[in-house]
Amino acid sequence: MPEPETSKPEAAASGVHSHAATLKRLEKSSGSLAAQAIARMDETLPWYRAMPPENRSWIGLVAQAGIAAFTEWFRHPDAPQAISTDVFGTAPRELTRAITLRQTVEMVRTTIEVMESAIDEVAAPGDERVLREALLVYAREIAFATAQVYAQAAEARGAWDARLESLVVNAVLSGEADEGAVSRAAALGWNAPEHVCVVLGTAPDGDSELTVEAIRRAARHAKLQVLTGVLGDRLVVIAGGSDNPIAVAKSLIGPYAAGPVVAGPVVADLLAATRSAQAAAAGLKACSAWQDAPRPVLADDLLPERAIAGDPSAREQLVEEIYRPLEEAGSALLETLSVYLEQASSLEGAARMLFVHPNTVRYRLRRVTDVTGWSPSDVRSAFTLRIALILGRLADGDLPA
Repeated sequence: MPEPETSKPEAAASGVHSHAATLKRLEKSSGSLAAQAIARMDETLPWYRAMPPENRSWIGLVAQAGIAAFTEWFRHPDAPQAISTDVFGTAPRELTRAITLRQTVEMVRTTIEVMESAIDEVAAPGDERVLREALLVYAREIAFATAQVYAQAAEARGAWDARLESLVVNAVLSGEADEGAVSRAAALGWNAPEHVCVVLGTAPDGDSELTVEAIRRAARHAKLQVLTGVLGDRLVVIAGGSDNPIAVAKSLIGPYAAGPVVAGPVVADLLAATRSAQAAAAGLKACSAWQDAPRPVLADDLLPERAIAGDPSAREQLVEEIYRPLEEAGSALLETLSVYLEQASSLEGAARMLFVHPNTVRYRLRRVTDVTGWSPSDVRSAFTLRIALILGRLADGDLPA
């Protein structure tokens, strides 16, 4: 007749534990086993020796709780028990930040090894196999409990980090970034890169967490630091680590939905990123007016559309960066550019209107390019220059009332 299965300790019908002698020995040995486990950790785990006394004492309590939980589990193996609460509930939540999952696994393994080495001394004669098999099952349960504790901690940190990141991104986009936002960004791992720009576009449908993770993967590949989030229907990325905003936008463009993607100008730091964000937001709003706009496009390339759409910063930028430098360079440049644009970009026509040689017009237009960075012979640049001239004249009150 086959022997009954004894892989789990069973309670007799009378209520007396079937392995009462072993259970009694286990209870008496729990203190010494915990002390041996702590001594083994101190001997074999360098990270444990390097920890402050407070954390070492908490780890000692966890080891003691683990052995006590095994004793209780051996007493009632079929009773529903929350091992994670029994073992790790003795330690503060901060302990999961103080020691890594790998270190916790080493701690649990060391404790289990100490208990396993003491089986022959602790088990009553004939119970060695039962106790060993019970310890194997318990080791599996404690491994799952360890994973659960760290998974819950990671989820909590992830949810908190996501809320914190959303606050930073919203502060930058709304113009409310301050030292508090910088501090929150630092807590998220933002290392204050020298060059920062903001990239805006339409967020794709579906899970925003997947979109954010896709942005992070692209940023890691491009060696960029990012703070990102989905705000309404917009996907916002604050990127640091490159002084080329169009290259940044191209490296991160994959997760964006179809439609325009606009990169704001590069600024010095996170506090100044509001200017980049506002330029990108204005460019995204005005981008529909330029049907052939590239994707991605710089916010500064959309200055005329932004100005027409009512963006005061774009109007000011066109006046200060184009009209004023031309004005300071002499009236001849302004007059020549104005006539050239009004004569359908004809050198000969402008020369006739100005009573000068076409080569003179050609020279002055080259000077316009040198002064402003925009070439009158390029259709797109000519449009930008024309808008700048109109806004400059309006600013000077040159038009009749």
